[in-house]
Amino acid sequence: MTLQSGMPASGELDLPALDAVAMSYAHRSGDDARREARERLVRSAMPFAGRLARRYRGRGEPMDDLEQVARLGLLKAVDRFDPERGAFTGFAAATIIGELRRHFRDRTWGVHVPRRMQELSIEVNRASTEMTAKLRRSPTVPELAERLRVDEEDVLAALETAAAYTPLSLNMPARAESEAELGDLIGGADVGLEAVDDRLTVASLLCRLPERERRILALRFYGNKTQTEIATELGISQMHVSRLLSRALTWLREAMLSDAPKQWQAGMGPGDHHEITVTRRDKGGLVRLDVTGEVDRDTADPLRAALLEAVDLVADRPRPREVAVSLAGVPIIDAAGVSALLAGLEAARAAGVRLRIGDMQVYVRRTLRVAGLTPIMAAPHD
Repeated sequence: MTLQSGMPASGELDLPALDAVAMSYAHRSGDDARREARERLVRSAMPFAGRLARRYRGRGEPMDDLEQVARLGLLKAVDRFDPERGAFTGFAAATIIGELRRHFRDRTWGVHVPRRMQELSIEVNRASTEMTAKLRRSPTVPELAERLRVDEEDVLAALETAAAYTPLSLNMPARAESEAELGDLIGGADVGLEAVDDRLTVASLLCRLPERERRILALRFYGNKTQTEIATELGISQMHVSRLLSRALTWLREAMLSDAPKQWQAGMGPGDHHEITVTRRDKGGLVRLDVTGEVDRDTADPLRAALLEAVDLVADRPRPREVAVSLAGVPIIDAAGVSALLAGLEAARAAGVRLRIGDMQVYVRRTLRVAGLTPIMAAPHD
């Protein structure tokens, strides 16, 4: 059976969107609805499986075979997905990579060879092919060592290692005059052993995170602390902890699935003080404030100060004596942010100034409506 992708692979995969499709499938009831949701999830995840398969290209196996193995692993992941155990993309990646590794283990190396030497053997073979075409002769060991920037001893070991690269059929007899096949003698997978590579990769990636993010991850997953407990220990808000934890986990997941992990962005590092920006524009009796950033306990004070200052400025000016606040750049606002807005509203009423709030995202609009700020929610002037 050949599985075909229902959508083209793109350079950038929207992992959160794929997780959302998986959640929709997991919670769908009814045979027909669930079948349609499953088909949609499989189609949406095909590029994801293809990207994981491409990580193993150039290792002696046809790319078509690797893609088929990855897609079969994807089907297993879809059928076994349990939303209570975590995000679909993380579970699917582990399942697909496991299938690919088993494929190589069963079809390529005839004896155990260290992973580093397997990879070097493949690199030596590739370099030898390219240099033979260029030099019109077989390259020498020193030439290969210089090309790959390794020791000559390593090149010799890699050439010897290549002798172990022999495909074995699982259907071949285990021994002469025996009905048992080689595949019958293979034991179950050692889950702990298969996780070694992933653990080493995670350990190396954790070292690339800032100290604050590493500490939050340690408190959450090794200390088994809640986000509220972590917030109390670090002296920041629970929402801030949630944001930092989500950001770190997203980076780790994408780095685990990438051949060349992106560097942790400077704005996410230790210098990130989680600040908001409030830009003021004056037009006579109208002052407009454009707010950008997440407004919570850690960032509400600058917003409160900007509102009170704007009210004082407008109070002594001719009509319309109005302060218009644009929250288009605010994805999240909590009780501390609402309190800052209420402080600005109270000051505006006392000074005879009109305060209006507009350009809100869905979540922010809902929060302000619940807080009773509907009367001042409107689109600010341009």
